[in-house]
Amino acid sequence: MAECNHDCSSCSAKCESRSLLEPQNKASNVKKVIGVVSGKGGVGKSLVTSMLAVTMNRRGFKTAILDADITGPSIPKSFGLKSGEVMGTEDGMTPAVTKTGIEVMSLNLLVDEETKPVVWRGPVIAGTVKQFWSEVVWGEVDFMFVDMPPGTGDVPLTVFQSLPLAGIIIVTSPQELVSMIVEKAVNMATLMDIPVLGLVENYSYILCPDCGKVIRPYGESRIEKCAEEHSTDVLAALPIDPELSSLCDKGVIELFEGDYMERCADIIEKKLL
Repeated sequence: MAECNHDCSSCSAKCESRSLLEPQNKASNVKKVIGVVSGKGGVGKSLVTSMLAVTMNRRGFKTAILDADITGPSIPKSFGLKSGEVMGTEDGMTPAVTKTGIEVMSLNLLVDEETKPVVWRGPVIAGTVKQFWSEVVWGEVDFMFVDMPPGTGDVPLTVFQSLPLAGIIIVTSPQELVSMIVEKAVNMATLMDIPVLGLVENYSYILCPDCGKVIRPYGESRIEKCAEEHSTDVLAALPIDPELSSLCDKGVIELFEGDYMERCADIIEKKLL
């Protein structure tokens, strides 16, 4: 028998120690964990993560965000959270809490300067993500959304192996390149035996403020075809919305009144509850 290299993702052995799941903090009870992923950067994972947490929170669920994008953490900015709002207790760190009660843990809540770069090796970053799960006192949480860095590297692999993911949501954009990028994310989820809950297309269109005409700056959407190819659902098609961008920049995304994520929330409830 070959010597174990502790990388279960490339192993076909059926050993008893195969599970690499990290235990929750003893003071936590997180019921459903959903990863928000993409094959490439800049498609709006953090935006989708934030909007999902806000939408599910409005439906009466206790929601939380684990910001696993360690080198590019933008979640605190959208909610107006700053360093110093995470506290330490005997049981572990307590997350920051937004104005409407959403719990958030992000590296930018632990550093003195939010613009200071994180120059860490992959194993250190992956270890930090595990700590955000096991050493944070999350308390009672119905839905936790994990904002992951793009691609299929160390951190996404760590999240897939270490956290009890109920499923992932893949965020994409309308360009032709999308089908290949989405397929990479789907294949990784399949490899790790994680369900794909569906696709969210960002930058899908612009709605003219004067005449209401739908303008598609990146061409016609291929999201329906892409979802059909991978036997999954289209969860949302998000427009380029200056109001939404402004609210994120001001740290008040919880004030947004749009219904862009309602279908996504419906499907999450249907599939996971």
